[in-house]
Amino acid sequence: MHPSSRQYPLLIQSLPQSSVAEAFKTLRTNIKFSTDGAEPKVVLVTSAEKGEGKSTTTASLVTAYALDNKRVLVIDADLRKPTLHHFFGKSNRLGLSNLLAQQCSLEEALLDTGIPNLTMIASGTIALLPTEILGSDRMKDLLQKLAESFDMVIIDSPPVLMFSDAQILAAQCDGVVMVINCGRVKAGIVKKAKEQLEFVGAKVLGATLNNVKKYDEDFHYYYGVK
Repeated sequence: MHPSSRQYPLLIQSLPQSSVAEAFKTLRTNIKFSTDGAEPKVVLVTSAEKGEGKSTTTASLVTAYALDNKRVLVIDADLRKPTLHHFFGKSNRLGLSNLLAQQCSLEEALLDTGIPNLTMIASGTIALLPTEILGSDRMKDLLQKLAESFDMVIIDSPPVLMFSDAQILAAQCDGVVMVINCGRVKAGIVKKAKEQLEFVGAKVLGATLNNVKKYDEDFHYYYGVK
């Protein structure tokens, strides 16, 4: 299998002492203390609409966890328009959809990202019925098994208001982090997405603002769970 022909850079790797990197470390810490009980272990990252930066946030967040010596698994559960494999230069020919369809083993689906402590399951072959696959008992059993094997499992999903995939996944997770593109997405849209998540019993841990220009016009800044 050939790796991705393109790779998206992660600022948390190239500039580990930057404000960007520190913001993701803050997000990591805020997730840890976002509940009164046990630390959330299976976390979904989503957004209200497309193009808000949820996949970039996911890739940087899991890297922040890995840098903290956590055994992290990141899953690309966007079975419609996957992009997460590009951040790590990996192939998307085998992944979650193939695993759930029993077309490959878990061992075959687990990918070494090249970052210590960080493993990935790509989206895999574009699925015909993604909503049904993600809501299956096989998906629930898989998440339970993976939660027992890793310190953190973080899932990238499609936007909430485009498909029901995010709602289905959120109901299976310990918590949800919403990515909001500051200045682009209206408050009413975000509120609607949050209500849809809460309707299925999902625990929304908070939101992180993307594209807030504060220090340097060349970078996007992310803020912790609120």
